[in-house]
Amino acid sequence: MKSRRAFLAAAAATPLLYPIVRHAYTRTPTPLPDDDGRHLPNVALETHDGRQVRFYDDLVKDRLVVINMMYANCTNLCPPNTANLLQVQQALQDHMGKDVFMYSLTLQPAIDKPLDLRRYMDKFDIKPGWTFLTGEPAHVELLRRRLGFYTLDAAADADLKQHTGMLRIGHDARDRWSMIPALATPRQIVNSISSYLQASATTSLHT
Repeated sequence: MKSRRAFLAAAAATPLLYPIVRHAYTRTPTPLPDDDGRHLPNVALETHDGRQVRFYDDLVKDRLVVINMMYANCTNLCPPNTANLLQVQQALQDHMGKDVFMYSLTLQPAIDKPLDLRRYMDKFDIKPGWTFLTGEPAHVELLRRRLGFYTLDAAADADLKQHTGMLRIGHDARDRWSMIPALATPRQIVNSISSYLQASATTSLHT
């Protein structure tokens, strides 16, 4: 586990090791918006049901969050990642949307609109407590980088064939962050999430 500052510093300085995914898409370089220096950008996003939200104020502040990246027309790693996380959602049961908030942020915000994300969710029968997000490409790109979902090799980073297969888990109020593969077993992921909760809450989390 790392403090928020240590986690962000490490993300900026060290390329992540993660599974490589084979896709025939290239990420178009996107100019980043002005950065206000916040530990996590408070950029505007849009949810799968069309709500306008701010990333930090509305989604992350004082919450335990689980974040991954995907895109709606992904046919390789995204579907098994989503299916695996669906088991995590089922294991967390009533904690979802109350103690734990799961977010999936599209890697193709210029293509994936709320309706595309809603259809993707319907395909997997995803329940409340798990929100899919899109937004301005510059805002999504800033988040991708500040959350550490990138590699320092610019050419590789621009290629969706190297789309990350990791989860970022963090508890803003407790200033703790970590990373785990999205294809770890549901039990491993639930255990990682549980470690952030108060002891009274963790006892009822299991697969």
